[in-house]
Amino acid sequence: MATFLPYACALLGAVLASFAGVISERLYTGESWVVGHSRCNSCNRTLTGRDLIPIISWLIHRGRCWSCKAPIPYRYALSELILAAVFYAAALRLGAGLALVLLLAAFFILAIVVLYDLRHTVVPMPLALLLIATSGAYLLVTGSRGMELASTLMVAGAIGLGFFLMHALSSGRWMGLGDAPIALALSLIAGKEAFAGLLFSFWIGAVIGIFILVLTPRGHRMGIEVPFVPFLACGYLLAFFTQWNPFLF
Repeated sequence: MATFLPYACALLGAVLASFAGVISERLYTGESWVVGHSRCNSCNRTLTGRDLIPIISWLIHRGRCWSCKAPIPYRYALSELILAAVFYAAALRLGAGLALVLLLAAFFILAIVVLYDLRHTVVPMPLALLLIATSGAYLLVTGSRGMELASTLMVAGAIGLGFFLMHALSSGRWMGLGDAPIALALSLIAGKEAFAGLLFSFWIGAVIGIFILVLTPRGHRMGIEVPFVPFLACGYLLAFFTQWNPFLF
C-alpha cells in the first residue's frame, strides 16, 4: 500500500488538475462547474472519454481538438503533469494520513488559484481564504506546537503583512491584493522554509520577468501585467520539497 500510494496520488493529481482547469474557466462566468459536460472552446463539441484522459489525450491528439483540429493550449497538459508530480512528491514525503489529505487539498486549491490568476490576473478571494484555512489545518495536524507553532505563525503573518503593505503603499502597482493571503497560506505550509520560498519566488519572478521583457517588442512593454501567484507557487513548492535554504550560503 505504501508503495502504491504515491502513484495513486499522482493519478489523482492529474485528474484534479483537469477539474481545476474547468473551475478556473467557469468561475464567476455564471456557468456551473459542478454540472455540465466539458466541450471544445473552438467548435463547442462535447468532449468524450477519449478527450478527457489526463495528459495522454493531449499527447495522442497532438495538442489539437479531435474534431475541428483547433490547438488546445499546452497549459492543460502541463498543469496535469505538474500537479501529478506535486501529489506524488507529497505522498512520498508524508505517507498516508490526515496531513497528506489536507496538503493535497491545499495544493488543489492552489492549482485553481494559479490557473485563474494566469487567465485573469486576479486572485479569487474566497479561494484564497479557503487556502489559508486548509493550510492552517495542515500546520496544526503536522504536530507543530509551542515555539515552533508561534514562530511559523509570526513568520507567515509578517510575510502576508509585507505583501499587503506593498499593495497598499503602491496602490496596487507593485503587488496585487490577492498575493498577500496566498503568501501567508504558503508560508504556513512551508514552515521554517518560508523565507526560502519567498526568496525563490522573487528569483523565479525576476528571471521570467526579464525573459518576458526581452521577448516583448519595445513599443509594447508598457502596461504588461504578470501574475505573481504562479511564481509564489513555484518558489514555495521548491523550498518545501527540497528543503534547501539559500540563506545558509
